[in-house]
Amino acid sequence: MTNQRVHGSTAPAAPTIAIIGGGIGGLALAQGLHRQGVTVEVYERDRTPVCRAQGYRVHVNPYGAAALHELLPPHLWKTFLETTGTGAQGFEMLTERMKTLVTVDVAPENDPTQAHHSVSRITLRQVLLNGLDDNVHFGKTFTRYEKRSDGRFVSHFSDGTTALADVIVGADGTNSRVRAQYLPHAQRLDTGIRAIAGKYLLTPESRSRVDARLHRTSAVVLPPAGCGMFVAPHIYDDDSELRVDGIGSTDRDGSTYDNTSSYLLWAFAAVGDRFPADTDLAGLDGPALQDLLVGMIERWHPDLRTLVTEADPDTVTVLPIRMSEPIPRWTPSKVTLLGDAIHAMTPMRGIGANTALRDARVLCRQLASAHRGDAEIITAIDNYEAEMTEYGFDAVRSSQRSATKFVGENRFARAAFKTFLRTVQSCPPLKRKVFAKLGL
Repeated sequence: MTNQRVHGSTAPAAPTIAIIGGGIGGLALAQGLHRQGVTVEVYERDRTPVCRAQGYRVHVNPYGAAALHELLPPHLWKTFLETTGTGAQGFEMLTERMKTLVTVDVAPENDPTQAHHSVSRITLRQVLLNGLDDNVHFGKTFTRYEKRSDGRFVSHFSDGTTALADVIVGADGTNSRVRAQYLPHAQRLDTGIRAIAGKYLLTPESRSRVDARLHRTSAVVLPPAGCGMFVAPHIYDDDSELRVDGIGSTDRDGSTYDNTSSYLLWAFAAVGDRFPADTDLAGLDGPALQDLLVGMIERWHPDLRTLVTEADPDTVTVLPIRMSEPIPRWTPSKVTLLGDAIHAMTPMRGIGANTALRDARVLCRQLASAHRGDAEIITAIDNYEAEMTEYGFDAVRSSQRSATKFVGENRFARAAFKTFLRTVQSCPPLKRKVFAKLGL
């Protein structure tokens, strides 16, 4: 059996960190630790950086922006800002007939660390991988870890290699194998909600076929009951390829790998039994999902149907909505978890990636303090987990409440909510008070 960067048997004075999983949170943590001089290695199951589609755009909120600013070296923070698209500053709630329920305008923030940003997941990954060529190991599917007699950990991978480290950080997503071994009682719940999402590519001609409001702001569409739709713009000002040290360019052919084109992201969600009976959603391809959804929204506004019918079929996919079950605090050790590996949440509030970035920031601070000798490693991890489990599980519960409202089955409750929104819209002082509580 070969070793992947296995160190000697004498433990170093400063801890070495193995991060399992090269997603947003894991790579952000690696960037921060690398910047602090901490020995860190990332083990990612993907064979290459571009072998798998990374999904849709990411809304980076002020928590995420502040984390990236702290974790990235200055030149990469600048690159991040230069390769973002134009997202929505605010949002609008609409009926399925495109009637306004309420609009919320958010003033542009001059400080980019406190602003909202829209970024391609592909581009963000390019940013986060930059400068870590010697620290990120692809094609490493984690299988298990074992603790040695000296207190260090050996990670085992499916290719027969191993890696030795003082600390293991499980950043391996919702199906985390690190979590399964470390906290087997920490389970994920199936919410019963299924989402169908896709990209409506924006060209001068396609822009004219949908309401201009959809280009300017994010929209939440609330029909009478049982389902909902979210629409968000991701727009490059000149639609040209943005290249900063190779970041922001498209590395692989195909619309699912394109990170240079403007588009509208749309996502329709409903509880499973709202879909036609005996339909295997997971087995349907893009065109079949489009056909199914068009039938479900046939009475909606034509512009909303256009988003679905004219989406690029290769970008249309179905997403089962699952979430973590919050658990009581556990006894800290030199194994810890980050992001979806511990607090997976519904996407209805758009805070999952930002919470993972917040994790990376908090954990980086704590591990850097241990690296400097200012704290014992267990104390540092305990401090991180105390903070992370509070805001992380709060985010899980908050996203669950948003999901319940988004696909609410009770028609009377939905009607009452719409009436409330119209009242708020007609009374500016009330609107300011209501949305101030949400930090808007």
